[in-house]
Amino acid sequence: MILSMTGFGKAVKVFNNKKITAEVKSLNSKQLDLSIRLPQAYREIELDLRNIIAKSLHRGKVDLFVYCEPIDGAVAASLNIDALKQYKVQLQAMSQQLDIPEPDDWYGTLLRLPDALKSELNTSEVDDDEKNVVVEVVKNAIGGLNAFRLQEGKRLCGFFEEKIDAIQHLLDSVLPYEQSRVEKIKARILDSLQKLDGVEYDKNRFEQELIFYIEKLDITEEKLRLQNHLTYFLDTLHNGEAQGKKLGFISQEMGREINTMGSKANQAELQKLVVGMKDQLEQIKEQVLNVL
Repeated sequence: MILSMTGFGKAVKVFNNKKITAEVKSLNSKQLDLSIRLPQAYREIELDLRNIIAKSLHRGKVDLFVYCEPIDGAVAASLNIDALKQYKVQLQAMSQQLDIPEPDDWYGTLLRLPDALKSELNTSEVDDDEKNVVVEVVKNAIGGLNAFRLQEGKRLCGFFEEKIDAIQHLLDSVLPYEQSRVEKIKARILDSLQKLDGVEYDKNRFEQELIFYIEKLDITEEKLRLQNHLTYFLDTLHNGEAQGKKLGFISQEMGREINTMGSKANQAELQKLVVGMKDQLEQIKEQVLNVL
């Protein structure tokens, strides 16, 4: 079954009065485009997390968010008194040097400055057990994303089957028009010749030139190749080895044959069928970009 590149996964686990949460989401991309946001305390394991994601998700624009929160009753932060003292001294010195008044609200001013609070959740000391928990939570989130990708892949598979079936139906509808097309072309040319008064022509040479002209408009090979591409697309879709890039290449080949048929059609009814095939194929190409 094919997988979509679009997905979302989330996992949560409580450890040492902390609720550790990982969220991972992905969109389509030609390569793996990975962005990770971690608390400073977990930066040490960022490379490990990147390797885990690369092995599990392969392709896509992937964003990983990991954050931790205190559970009820846990102390999340405390005032950084030493930093606040230094800030106050510097602000008072600035007030004197610039001859401006000191703040009316010292509490509000100081507490808005960087590092006014010391968070126990962002300390640089994280033991191995907590690191392992973070890795576990990320893996669980990736598992959720892959389940989402599988679900979307099933939907895409049904979509592709529907569109390929529509192209097949249009291709089957070409035959009746193709058989009558030759006679119509021949009749139109003969009618034009008969309207030219006083013009004589060699009937044998005319037949030879007409055969040559009609052979140039023959679409038998294009039909055969398009049929092969349709079959190959479905085989690739169902054999368990489907890849978005491979399906994209097959779609390009289908488009080449359909375009050639259109340039050779030389008949309004046949052109309508070709336009219908192009419409179905464009929808396939748009969604193939979402396949892993």
